Amino acid sequence: MLVFYATEFVLPLPPGHRFPMEKYRLLRDALAADAAFRLRQALPASDGELALAHTPAYIEAVQQGTLPAAAQREIGFPWSPAMVERARRSVGATVQAARAALLDAEGVAANIAGGTHHAYADKGGGFCVFNDAAVAARLMQAEWARRSPAARARTLRVAIIDLDVHQGNGTARIFRDDPTVFTLSLHGARNFPFRKEPSDLDVELPDGCGDDDYLTALEQALQELERRFEPDLALYLAGADPHEGDRLGRLKLTDDGMEARDRRVFEWLWQRRVPVAMAMAGGYGHDIATTVRVQRRTFAVALDYWRRWRAQRASRPAASPASPA
Repeated sequence: MLVFYATEFVLPLPPGHRFPMEKYRLLRDALAADAAFRLRQALPASDGELALAHTPAYIEAVQQGTLPAAAQREIGFPWSPAMVERARRSVGATVQAARAALLDAEGVAANIAGGTHHAYADKGGGFCVFNDAAVAARLMQAEWARRSPAARARTLRVAIIDLDVHQGNGTARIFRDDPTVFTLSLHGARNFPFRKEPSDLDVELPDGCGDDDYLTALEQALQELERRFEPDLALYLAGADPHEGDRLGRLKLTDDGMEARDRRVFEWLWQRRVPVAMAMAGGYGHDIATTVRVQRRTFAVALDYWRRWRAQRASRPAASPASPA
């Protein structure tokens, strides 16, 4: 299974900063120990790719370091060249994962980071500089149309299934008038961001929500998604922050509840043969090892379903020389 990372590009954060940057390297190292995962360093997203979801003025301000101090505070990171490079590569990792899943017929691929759903077209927020899911969705729509002439009759339909504990306000705003992208967010009702944007489907959860109530809400949300939308591609934000050990999440999902969440999403997509690119989104455990453990189990579930896609490809008869390319 292909996994894309940018862990060599680390932000120079001040002492005591609450963002757990080290989790990405720890997760990469854990995955590298399993030969089933094919790890690839992510390429940076270009200005043109970023411009599919972001305004040119914002892209330039990030690149040149001319963001006002208030804008930097809203993002939560001090500006540096490393911040820019890492933000570009975080987007690039999701783009590459989506391309592998959809266009290269991998079925399932992943970004160790990503899930930067608080970034709007013209600003960042909540540790999010550029919106990887938004860029990937629009770029895949363009590449799918170019690669498949028959697909030009309609636009690729993308479902963004956001199960980070925080509402995907930036993503919701970017796609609010776009019927080709369906935004679904399950999140803590009283958690950040305190000013939310309407997604196509928002499911608000109370503080302390546990496994049973969460999984019931997820099942109902997937049923509603199926009723209203038929995706060709999914982007899954598999945040670890609904876990009971997360210091920012305020929900109470156990390890088994988190695994059941992931398995339900992947099963729903597999039953419909919808390729999926996964991003890990948030995770702020009191103990960073807890976050990495939860994420590693998410990757184990994803690997199970990637193997199903691989088995399906292997069972197809080879094309004859007379068959169209």
